[in-house]
Amino acid sequence: MLEYYMCALTVTEVARLANTTPHAVRHYTRIGLLHPERNPDNGYRLYRSADLDRLQFIRQAKWLGYSLIEIRAILDDANQGRSPYPRVREILQKRIVTNRKQLEEMRILQDRMEQAVAQWNDMPDGIPDGHSVCHLIESFAVSDGMSAGD
Repeated sequence: MLEYYMCALTVTEVARLANTTPHAVRHYTRIGLLHPERNPDNGYRLYRSADLDRLQFIRQAKWLGYSLIEIRAILDDANQGRSPYPRVREILQKRIVTNRKQLEEMRILQDRMEQAVAQWNDMPDGIPDGHSVCHLIESFAVSDGMSAGD
């Protein structure tokens, strides 16, 4: 029985080995991504090398941009003997398209903000007069791309 506990790791130990925090390990355990056993003597969670491997996989997947929900689906595929590869590829391919769109939107916003600041540099400060809240913002030309709900 002693050998059983010697190869088990505590939350703190497994976190240290995976270069993460005990809080993260507890969170992944709470949401069912890790499945430690309990020490019957004291109730502590005991993590095995397979849990450490899984924790390192979770961290790598998060680093690549996968959400915890996506990671769960990938792990479920693997646990059920299905190849997770198609799902893994599909998720990142979709994410790349989404990210490129968001990057373009951010570039456009950055350009608009820089134009506003350049325009405002020569404008005087003002005080709201009841007809205007902030003349700087109100004076900036709104493009046709702005919708009524913006």
